[in-house]
Amino acid sequence: MLEELDIRNLGPIREATIAPAAGMTAITGETGAGKSMLLSAIRLVSGGAAESSRVSAGADEAWAQAIFALSDDAVASEHSGDTNDAGSGDADSGFTGAAAAVAKAHDAGVDPEDGELFLSRTVRASGRSRAVLGGKSVPRSVLGAIAGELVTIHGQTDQLKIAAAARQREFLDRVAGDEAELAAYRKTWDALAAMDERLERLRSQESSARQQADYLRESIDRINRTDPQPGEDEELKACRERIENAADIAQGVGSALGALDASQVDVDAADGASAVELINHAVTSLRAIRVGGTFSEQADRLESINADLGDVVFALSQELGDEGSVEDLDQINGRIHELGDLTRRWGPTLADVLAWRDKAAFDLEDLDASPEKVAELESERQTLYDAALAAADVLSAARVAAAADLGARVTDELGSLAMLGASLEVRVTPRDKADDPLGPYGRDDIAFLFTPFEGSPQLPMGKSASGGELSRLMLALELVAADTRGGADQTFIFDEVDAGVGGKAAVELGKRLARLARSAQVIVVTHLAQVASWADAQFVVTKEPPDADDDDLGVVTTIAEVNGETRVHEIARMLSGSESEASLDHARELLSDSRLTLPLAGAGAAGD
Repeated sequence: MLEELDIRNLGPIREATIAPAAGMTAITGETGAGKSMLLSAIRLVSGGAAESSRVSAGADEAWAQAIFALSDDAVASEHSGDTNDAGSGDADSGFTGAAAAVAKAHDAGVDPEDGELFLSRTVRASGRSRAVLGGKSVPRSVLGAIAGELVTIHGQTDQLKIAAAARQREFLDRVAGDEAELAAYRKTWDALAAMDERLERLRSQESSARQQADYLRESIDRINRTDPQPGEDEELKACRERIENAADIAQGVGSALGALDASQVDVDAADGASAVELINHAVTSLRAIRVGGTFSEQADRLESINADLGDVVFALSQELGDEGSVEDLDQINGRIHELGDLTRRWGPTLADVLAWRDKAAFDLEDLDASPEKVAELESERQTLYDAALAAADVLSAARVAAAADLGARVTDELGSLAMLGASLEVRVTPRDKADDPLGPYGRDDIAFLFTPFEGSPQLPMGKSASGGELSRLMLALELVAADTRGGADQTFIFDEVDAGVGGKAAVELGKRLARLARSAQVIVVTHLAQVASWADAQFVVTKEPPDADDDDLGVVTTIAEVNGETRVHEIARMLSGSESEASLDHARELLSDSRLTLPLAGAGAAGD
């Protein structure tokens, strides 16, 4: 959830910090006070376009930072390795929501610190901007990808994204809970796509590909004739070095053996007593002392040393006369040259040569475009296609069932949101492509069709509703999704959701926003007291004239949280534009009535 939003020098806001509630937060204030700047700050840290005109007058730069608190499960997902290849949200990791945000941050080289992610953006008056994730500069697209998993803005421009077919499919899949079916389909689809790519390569190869096949064939044959073994060249070079230094080795080893143990060499050539003999003499001398203690201990130590010397003597004696002949040297040099020719072509090591040969053998199969080979692969492709089609049918069945339920439940919600006669149909139809109906996400075309009022033609979302209607439609969708799938692990921001709403419908709107806040964080920009009264926290945006000393700075906007009687006065102002005793009593009554029977997730009941 959004734990804190910090703003400096953004439009009329010189400095502000907002700590939204875990449940529902209302942003209120008079028209033109600057409430839209809060959404601008969110869009800014979400990788939106940086407009230098938004920098406050007289300031060098504007800055916004959002701090997101992550659940323990989301943070733990970074190390779990529990990923799949499909599903809504992050298609690469298989995670969604906060878990996907953590995965994307990790890919950018940033991990959560104490369970928090810091996203910030600086916009200079000169027009340049800088995006920062956890103290590390990143492309603004990275902020956009991460914030997209954590925040969903339902405003006049933002919510039009749901008009995209891909977003509608993702939403339906989330409600359907068809992750297993989608993953099973994607496994078959990936195998089919790989086979199609292989067949395409075979069918499109020309003379250059045949030349490549000849080269691979000759190269593989050349390597096989030589039959290299991993590390063989290094062993041969070591053996060659011994032969080339045979005289020095013989002299050095013989001299060392003579010094250590004269019995291992010609006794006549030995110069005086050897080390073994001298140590044995020392041991005998110490054993002759009849006093125990240190003399016996030192004799034991000398005997241990003599045993080690014996091992050294044995090892050196095995090296005598093992250097090979001149004829061996010629053979070794010839083999080294032969192996070196391989490593120069396909190395740098013999292991690389062998790996290249194995890969070349596989590539050669693909370059062999014989009719028999193509026919064999086409038969395999048909088997893969049949499996993908069966998996797509299972996925379609899950979507069709979820679509009918989603449309009916959203339509019911719309009736309570001052949209009587409005309805939503979620249509799932087989893709109209006779030769190959399958795509990366199945065989379905998914369309959200909205009827804003009774008698209105049914049109695609985004083309059939005003900003306020579309906001309420998105609220209904999110409510049904939350009721179906539980917590969304996201922050939802609603703007203009109360446009054209009043009276009892406004109360119902506030109640539903509070209901959504049971399982997700909700922030709503509203001018209706009936909506704001349901919030766990309320922030008021106020426009103030500049100080006399700072007249050049223009109007300044302040943001402050209201509690207790201060909040009562703000609700009264929203109700009647005045703070009379009657308005204050009405405000207290409204706040008292705006309570859900169940507690909100992570917070007390609204109005408590």
